[in-house]
Amino acid sequence: MDTSIKQMAQDLALANYVKSTQEQYLATAKHLAERFRRPVERLSREELRTYVEELTARGRSASWLKTHLAALVFLYEKTLGLPEHVSFITFPKQHSPLPTVLSLDEVQAVIRGIRHPCYQAIAMVMYGAGLRITEALALEVRDIDGARGVIRVRHGKGNKAREAKLSPTLYQWLRDYWVRERPPQPYLFATRKTGKPPVEDTVRRALADAGKQGFVRKPVKPHVLRHSFATHLLEQGTDVRVVSALLGHASISTTARYARVTEKLVRETPSPIDLLPKRW
Repeated sequence: MDTSIKQMAQDLALANYVKSTQEQYLATAKHLAERFRRPVERLSREELRTYVEELTARGRSASWLKTHLAALVFLYEKTLGLPEHVSFITFPKQHSPLPTVLSLDEVQAVIRGIRHPCYQAIAMVMYGAGLRITEALALEVRDIDGARGVIRVRHGKGNKAREAKLSPTLYQWLRDYWVRERPPQPYLFATRKTGKPPVEDTVRRALADAGKQGFVRKPVKPHVLRHSFATHLLEQGTDVRVVSALLGHASISTTARYARVTEKLVRETPSPIDLLPKRW
């Protein structure tokens, strides 16, 4: 492997990028080296322009292109110290679609449809506390603080720690799960065969299958449970700043996107026309 790409791998790890992002960035760097059959540090600015033009010409989504461009920027700015090589790169504007949100009945149908106790408990944590799938799978028994009613998320996105809400219902559910399953410690969710948490893809498949069995027409993915957690809190009147803190968002603007899909708030918000006299 190109020595610069090896250094890039170390830099990504030190920067606490999530594993999937590290893999995507390294794949882009390797493809770049293969495309020109030379080490990446020896490529010219013109060759990089050509590569970016080729990526753009593929006609893929804005998010796909942005990931590849971000990999190039990281490689040349952070690892190689050659920011001038990629200063021409402009990130494409991404369409911001409305997040998929399940109704309470749909959430119930999905959770009931999961037969495996471990996967069912993971789904409860993702919906009941708004955790990302990586955060849920990394939980250890010591992270559940029933006395204070919180879940300690020690390694959130960007390796940031926070405390998530542990409701009485979720706490009781986890206690029942623990008594029945007794997973090998230290993890809260671990298989007896490996002593480690299940892999993400296995949980994703379990959720998708449960959605189909429950006749839920929306795509059921781990992040959909997190979306639903945030939206349902906002519909109950929870302050968006509180929801932002519970989700571990760096910016409140990230949380505000959920406000766009709270149909209840839309229905219940009065129109200024209602302030006009009833009769003219």
